[in-house]
Amino acid sequence: QVQLVESGGGLVQPGGSLRLSCAASRSIFSINAMGWYRQAPGKERDLVAAFTSGSATNFADSVKGRFTISRNNAKNTVYLQMNSLKPEDTAVYYCYARYLDKDYWGQGTQVTVSS
Repeated sequence: QVQLVESGGGLVQPGGSLRLSCAASRSIFSINAMGWYRQAPGKERDLVAAFTSGSATNFADSVKGRFTISRNNAKNTVYLQMNSLKPEDTAVYYCYARYLDKDYWGQGTQVTVSS
């Protein structure tokens, strides 16, 4: 099993930045895929950014050029750096991991972009 603990959400003005962190309970070397999804009210949960196989990454078109994903292997932590935030980025952000063909989710952290 994998436990995921997120942190770093909050309220930010349009154009601002936030960094989300997701700490895993096991070595991220053993995890097949890890990243972030988000869910806005009344909408489906969608991929934001993720490490897929190896060091490959995948981003939603809506965040390309604004968000980056990185990781600290020693801390078993994945980060989502969000820049140039827009009101439409407002959502609950969930950390995600796929391990041994099972999906695991964090508890979610709220990101609100508003003036």
